[in-house]
Amino acid sequence: MKYRNVGLWVLILVLFTSCKQLDPPQAVGPVPSEAQLKWHEMEQYAFVHFSMNTFTDIEWGYGDKSPELFNPTDLDCRQWARVCKEAGLKGIIITAKHHDGFCLWPSKYTEYSVKNSPWRDGKGDLLRELSDACKEYGLKFGVYLSPWDRNHADYGKPEYITYFRNQLRELLTNYGEIFEIWFDGANGGSGYYGGANEHRNVDRKTYYDWENTYKIVRELQPNAILFSDAGPGCRWCGNEEGWVGKTNWSILRRDEVWPGFPDYKELQYGHEDGTHWVPAEVDVSIRPGWFYHKSEDHKVKTLPHLLDIYYHSVGRGATLLMNFPVDPRGLIHEKDVEQILKLSNALKADFAENLAYGKEAGATNTRGISRRYRASNVTDGDKETYWATDDQVSEASLMINLEEPTEFNRFLIQEYIRLGQRVQEFTLEALVDGKWKTLANETTIGYKRILRLPTITATEVRVTIKKAKASPLISNVELYKAPKVLTAPIIRRDQEGMLKIESADQEVEVFFTTDGREPSSQSHKYAAPFVLPNKAVVKAIAVDPISGKGSPVSTEAFDIVKKEWKVVGVDDKKANQMFDGDPMTVWHQDQKEMPVDLIVDLGQAHHIKGFKYLPDQNRWSKGIIFNYQFFTSTNGRSWKLVSEGEFSNIKNSPIWQTKLFSVSKARFVKLRAINNTSNNTVASYAEIDIITE
Repeated sequence: MKYRNVGLWVLILVLFTSCKQLDPPQAVGPVPSEAQLKWHEMEQYAFVHFSMNTFTDIEWGYGDKSPELFNPTDLDCRQWARVCKEAGLKGIIITAKHHDGFCLWPSKYTEYSVKNSPWRDGKGDLLRELSDACKEYGLKFGVYLSPWDRNHADYGKPEYITYFRNQLRELLTNYGEIFEIWFDGANGGSGYYGGANEHRNVDRKTYYDWENTYKIVRELQPNAILFSDAGPGCRWCGNEEGWVGKTNWSILRRDEVWPGFPDYKELQYGHEDGTHWVPAEVDVSIRPGWFYHKSEDHKVKTLPHLLDIYYHSVGRGATLLMNFPVDPRGLIHEKDVEQILKLSNALKADFAENLAYGKEAGATNTRGISRRYRASNVTDGDKETYWATDDQVSEASLMINLEEPTEFNRFLIQEYIRLGQRVQEFTLEALVDGKWKTLANETTIGYKRILRLPTITATEVRVTIKKAKASPLISNVELYKAPKVLTAPIIRRDQEGMLKIESADQEVEVFFTTDGREPSSQSHKYAAPFVLPNKAVVKAIAVDPISGKGSPVSTEAFDIVKKEWKVVGVDDKKANQMFDGDPMTVWHQDQKEMPVDLIVDLGQAHHIKGFKYLPDQNRWSKGIIFNYQFFTSTNGRSWKLVSEGEFSNIKNSPIWQTKLFSVSKARFVKLRAINNTSNNTVASYAEIDIITE
């Protein structure tokens, strides 16, 4: 008995000693600073583009407009902050000075600022108002200062760098704590330049002497994150569409990149062999443009689009910088508010209950025998604990026991990035009816990775790290069952008469009618595209088959099928894009001079009582017809003028234009573009349709 007790105590002593002496994993590669870790945890914050461009209806001002044009009627920075707070955004970055050089604060180094505008009688300071609003609503405050200045006479000369740094000092000393400084990569080109009206180029690598400029930030705002193509705090994601690569390294060979870096596509993925921690920030506007344009009021991104952006940014380890183009009143537009709150509510529903929290977890390998690195750390809700393997293990599996059959469709996983980004490849499996089923094969994880999955019922999940730079460190695994996305279905019919109905969620059921009656789950169930050969009013609804909840109803009215339609006198297959039912395809017609005639052979005679015109719907639209004439003909030679006038307000509202007239029998129709909104010789057609008796 004595010997058995001695042996037991020796064993306990050995176990205690081995646990005590077990060293933590060593960092691998670059690691984030404390400021970068806090920045990662913000995840979503706002961009605001508001300046002279808001009042001139352009994106990049030339720098020659009078400060007197800047005069918002109802500017309310508290509204901006309130909207952002309600939407779950953690901060606001304001375009303090865009490329045109106009300053939203009363800078003492230039006259081109709000101090010479009628707003607040020249005594206003928009940055002060926004900084105060952010403090009131508990938001962080950031500033965008364009390195390019198309107004300043010294741009391109050494003297401008002194001016630029003086303004930077103003921003960093007068408005409290700044969480991020944003430097754009657009540098050099044509500009007003104090009246010179010329083209000026700069060497983007050397002109700004960035290292000494960054020293000012480190001196005055040591915790601020510096954004540019190269960081050093965070990097551009390489596009303005709202995504970063599925493979996304938060590290970068920073010394090889600079603001205006030409190989910007590399920034979409980072560098696996990066030398510095420079994570990606995804900047995207809630509308096509960065500044407000009334013509884009109908182009605010839909909920499905915004959800895609979230899962392709935050869901891939980046942060999301969502831009609001504040309107001339000085407010975030109502339609923008509506959509960002829809996104916020949808995300709250998606991540309402973590189904993995507190569940038992196991692993094929755990570092030493210490409980400090046990598998259950990934389900304890503590971001500072993590599962780790032994040093020489780069492939290992982590299993989470769900205890009972559990439905889920979202998978979230995080690395303990304080010690570097390690995982290169991983797989996700689920135990379904006693058999393992592969759900995903993926690459990087980083700060956070979220996968959207088909809804599945499983009793266990298994994450296998297939390849890693060193022993994997996983701090968090979560599972969720997100509700169905119930938005109004999209209804389209192509030139052949094929009707297609699309829903935002593949797991909902779609029901429709073709006689104008309201659809329900008792209506026709949509299964596949089909030919709709006649005039019809189609209505559709998406329904969650589990809850029975339905989406808003979508409605489309279709006239005669365009299968026989042909453009007369044009040898360009792209011309048929105006008949394909897709509003985003467009045909541009340029006949060197106005007026421009579009003649369409309908294939047979119809009794026509009107026509419809949809102009170019793309961001950089052109050829939007303003004044028009519309003719009908039975033979294509003798023409009857049946309608003329203008498409009123089409520049500000480029939506479907409908014109009705007395019934006219015709096989041929002619739309004459008298002029367009750009005063050139192009006419654009996204879609053309007629209205029959």
